[in-house]
Amino acid sequence: MKRLFLCLLVLVGMTTSKVAADDFNIAAKSAMAVDATSGKILYEKDANTPIEVGSITNLLTVYLVYEAIDRGDLTADTYVDISDYAYNLISNPNISNVPLEAKRYKVKDLIAASLMSSSNSATIALAEKVGGSEENFVQMMKAKLKEWGIKDATIVNSTGLNTLLLEYATEETEYSASASTAKKSKDTENKFSAYDLAVISRHLIMDFPQVTEITSKSTAKIAGTSLENYNFMLENQSNFRSGVDGLKAGSSDKGGSSFVATTTENGIRMITVVLDVEQTDGDPYARFVATASLMNYVSQNFTQTTIVAEGEAYNKSHSTVIDGKQKTVPAVASKDFTIIERIANQAEHKVEFSTNEKGFQAPLKKNTELGTLTYTDPEPIGQGYLENKAPSVTMVAGQEVEKSIFFKVWWNDFVRYVNEKL
Repeated sequence: MKRLFLCLLVLVGMTTSKVAADDFNIAAKSAMAVDATSGKILYEKDANTPIEVGSITNLLTVYLVYEAIDRGDLTADTYVDISDYAYNLISNPNISNVPLEAKRYKVKDLIAASLMSSSNSATIALAEKVGGSEENFVQMMKAKLKEWGIKDATIVNSTGLNTLLLEYATEETEYSASASTAKKSKDTENKFSAYDLAVISRHLIMDFPQVTEITSKSTAKIAGTSLENYNFMLENQSNFRSGVDGLKAGSSDKGGSSFVATTTENGIRMITVVLDVEQTDGDPYARFVATASLMNYVSQNFTQTTIVAEGEAYNKSHSTVIDGKQKTVPAVASKDFTIIERIANQAEHKVEFSTNEKGFQAPLKKNTELGTLTYTDPEPIGQGYLENKAPSVTMVAGQEVEKSIFFKVWWNDFVRYVNEKL
């Protein structure tokens, strides 16, 4: 019976009627959908309003951990000691956690606990390991956001926990709504906009794609402790949707129920963000239903188009060669250059190839960088592209060009001298 119910849920999600762009309004206070590859914004709703997002903060924390691994400061197998502060939080029933009784875990296990089960103690342990202290780590978080051009976020800790709740937890006192005025003044949480989270998530999955090896799992074990993923859109979960492989669910008393998801559908590597989702009677599945509707909208209204394939020139694109056996060299794409556009789009593609007008000196090796092919979107949505970066691809030399014979090179040098100096 349970299996039949799950199948019906999947069928309902997959057979939803097409929703036109002008008619779609997601059941969330704030939302955004983007193509991860190009950064193109595909949908947005009040996307620039910061909202309390709880443990979704962990996406940024984990990014900095992966960055530390990339620098060689630690490895995925490095052991991390759980500090007394982090360990004492485990016993508080108001804080999401998993048992960390061993008090010493590998980095990769703490990452799994942080992302899958929203373990606050695991997240703090990682922050302390990378930053030396959580306070130092918070400064690293702020610096990274500044690097990405994010200015509207509020960062008070590595986890997204309410600071008032943390204070009660550390005092070993049961959290109560009747806190004193002095305590209430400390009622602060991390805040991110949907746009902020789209930027963070894109950097995470593009810079460190190995993260989905963790976030795509419904369950896992670390040192004998079982983990359950709070993403119910994964396989064997109530709201399963094929292709979903991340990323993080989060909740806040102030910011409600939220979810950042990743999937690949119709060739689109999609990131969706839904914040403060509308819930009826505390429906625990509302954020996943809202996410599915947003994914349906994107899949039904957008398609991937290849501008130029790897190794091919665009409209006979080429660069000048100086002193070569041939005067020009084909400029070809270093990789497939794809864009995302509306299915009903009729606008002509505006693509420009920029290169060094003075040319390149022979001899010229194959795959030498020659310039950039850039696409200008005729139908930008909202801000157009994350971080205002237009889609582009590096163009390279499609073949080797040998240097010409001595006399010809000498003559060319003489002509240039006359034209430029005399």
